Amino acid sequence: MRPAAPPRPIKTPCVQVCTVDAESGLCLGCHRTLPEIAAWSRLSPAEREAVLGELPARRALISPEKLG
Repeated sequence: MRPAAPPRPIKTPCVQVCTVDAESGLCLGCHRTLPEIAAWSRLSPAEREAVLGELPARRALISPEKLG
């Protein structure tokens, strides 16, 4: 019997800057919401890709001075 293959890594936008902006509700590092971050490992690949596609536009929702 073959040992089980290790799970595949999950693609994530996390950059280890885990601070949520109270005004926008988005993480200053990855631009996801807290519910998205919490559910990330349970989302389907298609759901994760949909969120990833929205992230560039979300950056504009955060005040530039908060992004450094």
